Amino acid sequence: MYLGAQANEKNVKTLDLANRKVVAFATHGLVPGDLNGLEQPALALSAPDVANVDGDGLLTMDEILALKLNADWVVLSACNTASGEGAGAEAVSGLGRAFFYAGARALLVSNWPVESVSARVLTTDLFRRQSEDPNLTRAEALRQTELGMIDTGGNRDASGKLNFSYAHPLFWAPFSLVGDGGMR
Repeated sequence: MYLGAQANEKNVKTLDLANRKVVAFATHGLVPGDLNGLEQPALALSAPDVANVDGDGLLTMDEILALKLNADWVVLSACNTASGEGAGAEAVSGLGRAFFYAGARALLVSNWPVESVSARVLTTDLFRRQSEDPNLTRAEALRQTELGMIDTGGNRDASGKLNFSYAHPLFWAPFSLVGDGGMR
C-alpha cells in the first residue's frame, strides 16, 4: 500500500505488479481537458515535488498501457474512470481500456464524479463481503454492497446520528463492474 508521497508515478511504474491479484487506486481521475494540456485520461498521483521524483504526477493512459499486470481486477476508486477520451467516445475507452490491455481481467470503474467517503465505504464493504464469502462473485458482492448502502448506509455524526443517507444513486450508482464479474 502506497499513501501520500509514496503514491507516485515512479513507484507505480517500477513496482512488479504482475504478481498482484488486485490493484487499487483511490485518487482523482482526470479526463482530457481537465488540466491545461491534458490530452488523455489519467490518474492523479502525488506531485513530483512532494514525492521527490521525476514526472508530472499523472499516470496517463499511455503509461498505463506500458504496465505489466496479471490482476484479477483493478479498482479505480476515482472520478470518471470509465469515461472515454472525449465527447462521443465509447464507454470504458480511456483508462479502462488501458488497464485491460495492461492485463486486468475485471475493473471497478466510475462513470461520473464520486463522493469520496461513500466511494471508500463502497469499496471496503465490497472487499469485506468477498472475504467473508469466498463463493460470492464480484458482481454479486457489488450488488449486495449497493443494496446495503441503499438500506442502511449513510453519513453519521460522532454520536451516530444519521446526517444523510447513501440511498440516493449519487453515492453508489457511479460504479460499474466491467469484465469478468462472475469470478470470485
